[in-house]
Amino acid sequence: MTARSWFILAALALARISFGYQFQTVATLAPDLVPRFGLSYSELGAMIGAYMLMGAFAALPLGMLARRIGDRVVLGGGLALMVVGAVVGVWDDDPAGIALGRMIGGFGAVAMIVLQNKVIADWFTGKRFMVAISVSVCSYPIGVGLAQLVLPLIASTHGVRVALASDAVLAAISLVLFLGSFRPSPHVAAVSTKFSLPGPRECLLLAIAGCTWTAYTAGYAAFASYVPSMLTLRGDSLALIGLVMTIATWGNVPATMFGGGLAANYGALRILLIGTGVLVVGMVGIALTGMPVFWAVLVGVLGSIQPGIIMAVGTLSARPENRAVGMALFYSLYYAGGAVGPAVCGWVADRYGGPAGGVLAAAAISALVVPLFLLHRRLAQHEVMLVRP
Repeated sequence: MTARSWFILAALALARISFGYQFQTVATLAPDLVPRFGLSYSELGAMIGAYMLMGAFAALPLGMLARRIGDRVVLGGGLALMVVGAVVGVWDDDPAGIALGRMIGGFGAVAMIVLQNKVIADWFTGKRFMVAISVSVCSYPIGVGLAQLVLPLIASTHGVRVALASDAVLAAISLVLFLGSFRPSPHVAAVSTKFSLPGPRECLLLAIAGCTWTAYTAGYAAFASYVPSMLTLRGDSLALIGLVMTIATWGNVPATMFGGGLAANYGALRILLIGTGVLVVGMVGIALTGMPVFWAVLVGVLGSIQPGIIMAVGTLSARPENRAVGMALFYSLYYAGGAVGPAVCGWVADRYGGPAGGVLAAAAISALVVPLFLLHRRLAQHEVMLVRP
């Protein structure tokens, strides 16, 4: 049973890597797509945000659907749609076709993302829960970094269409692994399929936690979306840009895992304040000055010790029997912010006169994490917060 739980976690982690890879594809290929189609940065931001657009509307219905027909069907169907969306984007690789493919793939990602934490909470408890959540959270930046590492090489050697087609690979593998390993957890009592919603207090905590996660992820996604274009305009080499983005993304992996342990020893609030402060400083620094590798270290390592804390608190804001619907509410806000954030940052970039404006806007969005987390902390009961000091 323990081995099965880790296989399920591996499938979910690979699915989240695929999510990060697919989301980052357009941003990574922006130096090719912008001149090819004559896109403005606002239009580029809208194409990036198209991947998140359906989530704002679909997350809550999918959470309710999973409560009725089961996690396996909804989550597996979502992974299948991620594969289909990649194929559609390649079939008609003009801006409209790419955006449509991203909307389909993003719709599938909604089902996977909404249920992922619920499944983890069903299979993992205690200290293993924090480890499993951290593995899940840090999988996304692995996908973002992998996209930045391999997509320029694929595009330069095989063309943009092949680069877009690569979006389907990881999603297909994770689908096969998930279907082969998943079973409902024997540790969770059967949940009634009758319609129900989290209580008012749970909804309030989930909404605040969802906004907190949105501020962190929307700011980080905008940073990852506009830094490659910004460094390209500055004349930096592809090798340097790849190094910067690899540090800023893959540095999240040890940082997020380490951050969970730091929170247990030094307090969740203290670690969140340090991580968010360093993250904002790193974003502003890379937008306004040189030394991109130095600022990438701040953003990717020291500024990435807090996401596991935010996600764990959000997951525990609903009771187990309400967690599927609760996480759907949580992610509805996340997807709304994810769809709007890149476009807003693109609008700022156009007004600023370059993609550096989008990075500065990302820093401002990221700073909202602190007041939102403090509000959640003030309202949450003791057992919801993993670490109070």
